Order: sequence, then C-alpha cells, then structure tokens
Amino acid sequence: MWQALSEPFRYRKLKMNVPAGEAGQAEVPSGKRAKSKAKDWKATLKRIGRYLSHRKGRLILVLLMVMTSSALTLLGPYLIGLAIDRYLEGPGGSPWVLFLAGLAAVYVLSSLVSWLQNIWMIAIAQETVYRMRMDLFGHLHKLPIPFFAKRQRGELMSRMTNDMDNVSSTLNSSAIQVFSSVLILVGTVIVMLILSPLLTLLTFLVVPLMAIGMKWITRRTGVLFKERQRNLGDLNGYIEETLSGQRIIKAFSQEERVIGEFGERNARIKLSGFWAQTISGFIPKVMNGLNNLSYAIIAGVGGILAIRGAITVGVIIVFVEYARQFTRPLNDLANQWNTLLSAIAGAERVFEILDEEEEAEDEGAAKSLEMIQGAVVFSNVSFSYNRGEATLKDISFEALPGETIAIIGPTGAGKTSLIQLLSRFYEADAGKITVDGHDITSIRRESLRAHMAFVLQDSFLFEGTIRDNIRYGKLDATDEQVEAAARLANAHSFIVRLPGGYDKILQGDGSGISQGQKQLLAIARAILADPAILVLDEATSSIDTVTEIKIQEGLQRLMEGRTSFVIAHRLNTIRRADQILVLKDGSLLEKGSHDELLAKRGLYSDLFHGHGQLQ
Repeated sequence: MWQALSEPFRYRKLKMNVPAGEAGQAEVPSGKRAKSKAKDWKATLKRIGRYLSHRKGRLILVLLMVMTSSALTLLGPYLIGLAIDRYLEGPGGSPWVLFLAGLAAVYVLSSLVSWLQNIWMIAIAQETVYRMRMDLFGHLHKLPIPFFAKRQRGELMSRMTNDMDNVSSTLNSSAIQVFSSVLILVGTVIVMLILSPLLTLLTFLVVPLMAIGMKWITRRTGVLFKERQRNLGDLNGYIEETLSGQRIIKAFSQEERVIGEFGERNARIKLSGFWAQTISGFIPKVMNGLNNLSYAIIAGVGGILAIRGAITVGVIIVFVEYARQFTRPLNDLANQWNTLLSAIAGAERVFEILDEEEEAEDEGAAKSLEMIQGAVVFSNVSFSYNRGEATLKDISFEALPGETIAIIGPTGAGKTSLIQLLSRFYEADAGKITVDGHDITSIRRESLRAHMAFVLQDSFLFEGTIRDNIRYGKLDATDEQVEAAARLANAHSFIVRLPGGYDKILQGDGSGISQGQKQLLAIARAILADPAILVLDEATSSIDTVTEIKIQEGLQRLMEGRTSFVIAHRLNTIRRADQILVLKDGSLLEKGSHDELLAKRGLYSDLFHGHGQLQ
C-alpha cells in the first residue's frame, strides 16, 4: 500500500535526477514540456486522414457498413420490446414469433457486416501504415548529416517500429469502434427520446458525471502516455548503443554501470506506464458504476410509469437495453481512449521527423558534371558546428589534379570537418570551395559525390555477401571487376580463404572477419568506384604495418591521376604526399611538401622529430 502511494514521488524524483545531455529528453518533467510545446491533436488527425484518403472509395464503403451495422444494433432491442408486448397481448396480437425471427436475422446480418468491415478496415490500415513507414524511411534518407549527429539511432528506430505499430493497431480496430460508438450513441439518444422523453432525461443525469470523470482522467493520462513513448525511445537508443559497444564495455569492465543505467531508464518506463495504465484504468470502473446507477433509475421510474399505464413493459425492456447501448459506446470510447492517446502520441513522433527540414535542395541552376579532373581550391573557408565555436578558421589551399594531400594535426584540429565540407555533408559558413573551377554549391550533391569515394576510419559493411559489399561502390560492376578491385586492395588472398569466398555472407557489423579485413574491403569498394577524388580518413589506422605496406602499391596505382585527401598519422603515408596540411585548433598553420615543412622547423618538424604526435 505504502509503496503504491509513494510511486508518484519516486517517479518525479527519478526524472529530475537524470543528468542533462543524456539521450532523449526525460530529464525535463513532462508537465513542463507539455506547456512549452502544445500538442496539436487536430492537425495530427488531419494528417492521418490524408493518408487514409488514398483508399477513399473503400473507406467510404467501410463507413457505410459501419452505419449499417450500427442501425442493425439499434434495431435489435426495439424488436425485443415489440416481441414482449405482442406476447403479453395474447393470441389476439401480432405473432410475436415473427419479431423473434426478425431479431435473429438482424443479429446474423449485423455479425456478417461487422466481419466484412473489420477485414476491409484492416487492409486499409495496413496500407496506410505502409505508406507512412515508406514516407518516414524515405524522408530519413533526405535529411542532412547534422540531423543524425544529434539523434540516437535506437530512438529513430523506435519511431519507425513502436510508434508505427501503435498507429497500426489503432487504425485496425479502434478507429472503427470509435466511429461506430458515436453513431450508436447518437442513434440511441434519438430513439430513446421518441420512446420516452422522461426516461431519456433521467438517463442523461449520469452524463455530466461521466464527462467530469473522463476529463479528470484523460488530462493526466495524455501526458503520461506521451512520456512513456519518449522513455521507450530513450531506452531503445540506449540498448542499441550498448549492444554496439559491447567490446568497449567489457574491455573497461563497465557491465555493472551499464546495467545500472539501463535499470534507471527501465524504471522510468515502468513508472510512466504504471501511472498511465492505473489512472486510465479508472475509466471502466467509473463507467460501470454510473451504468448501474442509470439502470436503477430506469427500472424504478419505468416500473412506476408502467403501473400507471404510461408505458408498456416492452418499452421498459427496450429502454434498459438502450440505456446499456447508450453507456456502452461511452465505455468503448473510454476504453479506446488509451489506445487513441498512445497512437496519436506515436503519430506525432512520426510526423515530428517528417517535419524535419530535408537537406537543402540544389537550386534549379545547379549542374551535373559528367567528368572532373579533381582540381580543388579552398578559399578563406570557415565553419562551425555550433554557432560561436569555430571548427575551421579561414582555410585556404589548392590541390592540383592528381595530387595527394595529407592532412595532419591533433585530435579536434578539424581534419575530418574539412572533408565533410568538400563532400557537402555540411555547408561552409564563409568562404568558397571549388572543384575544377566550379563552386561546389553550384554542383548537384549527387553529381559531386558520384566523383568521390570514401574510406573512413570506421568501415561500415552491410549485411550480404563480400561481393555485394565491394560492388556497393559500383552496382553494375561485373564479378571480374569486383575481384580485380579486391586484388588491388590486397583483399583477394584473404577472401578466397574464407568459407564461401566472395559469396560469404557478412552480418551488418561485418562479424566473422577482422577490423583490418573490413578496412581492406572498404578500400576495394573505393577502388571499384573509380573516383576522381579519393578520401582516406585514417583508412589504414586499423591495418597492421605489414598489411599497410602491401596495399600501398595498390593505393598508389589508384591515386595516379586522382586527387587524394589522406587523413593519416603514419609517416610512410604522409611523406609521399605532394602537399601536407598541418591543422591545429581549426587553423591551417603550415602547408607544403615533407621536405619544405621540415625546412621551416615549425609544428610539423616538431611532430616529425618526436616532440609531438602525428595524429
């Protein structure tokens, strides 16, 4: 008892103690967040309606069937009352058996119509969610790189799966049930007023109590269901992060800490879910109590009216059934409210991503380049990830076609950021970058990136065969071309030793091969792409010295006639560069060849002679 009463205080305390900057936004109390950003339920429902409109014809047919089913539901109790009155009238009255036969036909037809409408609505719901999921997935691939840098993958996956499932389950059943409940509610009120305005008025006495109870409950559950969805996304993101980082977690013996942090997030879901379900669970209890009160009023007053001859016994029976039908839709609406809240919260989270601004489209005058030579010029380029915190400051240099440019500097100097600007993953704040004399902002991104190939520090392999992973650099490449690229990268020898060779299936994380082998496959993929501009971002950092020496010849052949940007810290890679850029704190301190920089006796010379680290 005490534990249950203390849960709300533990819930608030736990939420307030979450460190700022944790994934998700659970550190802000849901009540405060609700005030800072009001939820537009109407707009959300309108957007769902636009998706439903793709099957407008079938949806209209389903709605007509719902109306038919609701009418049959209203007709059933009326026939029961008529049959009772005819039976009490005795042999002189109309045959009551006919009314019973009609009643059976009504219920059979109602069941058939309900079954058909459910089947069709499920089809409409699945197609609607299919379209929403396709739009969301397609939109995710149109968002700029900075968006993904600020979001957890697990949290995005939660919107694609959990939130979509909530929308799907609601459209499958709840949407039809809500519409049907509204029709039955309106129809019941009309028939009740026709039969007995007095009993109808008495039945309505419980409605204000229902409205007050619903308002009190739903005002609290709406925030809690929204919080539960947010907490679930946070938990999914944390799970994805910890599963991806298992080696690091185990290497530093952080299992207990990770389990503890998971427990905190899990507790937030437990508490938000507990209170959302507990408070919403009051709805059917309140409704049932008010229903019983309504039945008692009808039975008492109706009995008095029947004794006085104002109404018949059949009317009382009909009224009791209609009173139940009057409160049943309210019960259904109350019971479905939880699902509706959860679905609308899920839809809002989906539409929130769909409303994210896509990567800026290239202007109509932007051009596509069939071929480029690879001349790259940075002119007074500045850039910052966060306003007021400069990452690159007034960078200027020129790379001639076919040159190899080595970029070195301490961690955080801006090496990778420079490449991010060249590929237009980010846009420069100031200055100008040109390729073959064309401002890169005037070149279509797809065209610019089609002439570039990347080998990053953390190579990424897709689930599929080794052959398909290499072919990702050129989808129409033949098997012979794939193998030729693997030979140039010195990957062929280890591939043929694997079970299945080039047809070996790799998992998404490339499990089953070493990190160095993953990097060799990534290099083979870049070789196959045959780019004009090659980017190697610490491409050999995970490869042993012997293997690196083996691939240098292949890389040198690849670099001939191509402009190559190499972010590296190994001297045997840097020394052969035509030009070396030395960055520190976002500034270009030195540039020149290996010999020229040594002669300057500056930062590069200090790093080369061991006074620092080339990293």
